[in-house]
Order: sequence, then structure tokens, then C-alpha cells
Amino acid sequence: MEIDLIFKIAGTGIIVAVLNLVLKRAEREEQAMMTTLAGLIVVLLVIIDEIGDLFDKVKTVFGLW
Repeated sequence: MEIDLIFKIAGTGIIVAVLNLVLKRAEREEQAMMTTLAGLIVVLLVIIDEIGDLFDKVKTVFGLW
């Protein structure tokens, strides 16, 4: 596992948390929820890409390709 992946996820989490806090203080609950959802989707897309790479490596190791 690369350390860059952890930094990407942590950075996205920090940015989403700050935006969520600012939007909730401004009494914009719906936008805060949408920001949180968008951050979750971004992180899931990054993780899905890495899982796809993992499956490709497993296929090549075991000769299933």
C-alpha cells in the first residue's frame, strides 16, 4: 500500500470536515450533507480504482489473465 493513498483519503476527509463545519455554522444543513456525500463518493472512487489494480496484480501472479 502506498502512503500517497492514505494522504489522499486523509486530505479529502479534512477538507470535507472543515466544509461541513462551516456550512453547518452558516445554517446550511442540506449543503453540508451534500458536501459530505460528495467527499464519500470521491474516496470510494479512489479506493475502487486501487482495488481494481489489486485484482489485476492477483490475476497476473496466479496466471488467471
